[in-house]
Amino acid sequence: MRKIYILLTICCALIACKKNNVDFSYSPKAPKAGETVQFTNHSDSGEEWEWTFGDGSVASLKSPSHTYKRPGEYNVMLKVDKRAAWTKTAKITVYDTIPTFVANDTVFTIYKDYTFTANVYNPYNYDVNLEWDIEEQDTLVQFTTNGIICYFTQPNDSALIKLRVILNKDTTDIQRKFYISDRATNSLLIRTAEADYRQRIFGARAERYKADPTASLLLDDETDTIQFYSGYLFTLSELRITFPALQGFHIASRKIYYRASNGGLWVANIDGAYPVQIDDKECLAMTLDTKDSRIYWANDEGVWYMPFVGSDNNKFITVPTLLNTLKGVQKLAADTESK
Repeated sequence: MRKIYILLTICCALIACKKNNVDFSYSPKAPKAGETVQFTNHSDSGEEWEWTFGDGSVASLKSPSHTYKRPGEYNVMLKVDKRAAWTKTAKITVYDTIPTFVANDTVFTIYKDYTFTANVYNPYNYDVNLEWDIEEQDTLVQFTTNGIICYFTQPNDSALIKLRVILNKDTTDIQRKFYISDRATNSLLIRTAEADYRQRIFGARAERYKADPTASLLLDDETDTIQFYSGYLFTLSELRITFPALQGFHIASRKIYYRASNGGLWVANIDGAYPVQIDDKECLAMTLDTKDSRIYWANDEGVWYMPFVGSDNNKFITVPTLLNTLKGVQKLAADTESK
């Protein structure tokens, strides 16, 4: 019995003394934050692997990959088959991040501002030079401290934006493609002696006016001398009892906007109370966009717009905005279903 015990003790000792050369390597040798690091297990044997990467992350694959989010020094440890004696620890240095740029959105359409920001890790305050290149024509670009604001005016399925980052004499070139889609919006239709135009409106901005023969249908029907409103037909002759100088009008939200022979563009309550002059220059044409609650009118300087007046006494605080400088405008019409 004593011999059996001795033999078991010897066997256990031999097993315990069995060595496993635990080792691993990683690539690339000088990784940067944000770059994938591949760890390769070179251990002689084993069936279970415990990896700790020094940044709070762990893995159980034989040869895992890992991405460090921040630069710094990290202790990486591999333990095989849960044995404390079968471990390997190595220090890995993760260097500055790879420069890139990010956008403030994931979906892009024409006639809207989008911000692109350079993301450059620079803890040592080296000189940084950013060189942006936008290949899209007719794209408005505004430069900021560490990025650009782009305002696309044409749809494109592969709009290309490039950035060259020069950091401490190291140069990194980045380029990304973006899909710029068209979108539906309201339009202002404009008639002059030369042509009929369409100018699409995008919030506070507008597309440049373009000749459009399809605009003639709505412009032909546009009139400011008669309007059906709130169950009643208003005519020029009837309204002149209250507004003697009336030449043309549009009604919305119980306000009447009208051009007058005694000067410019006016707004008043529908019963004639509180008349207020909006523009003292001769009003050549006018129309209302009830979808966006705007009034458009033309004088000898071009076409203007402003929001509907909302106060009870028709006092307004918004300043009229010049939309374009088209001369000799004869008629305006709003198209709220344009594409």
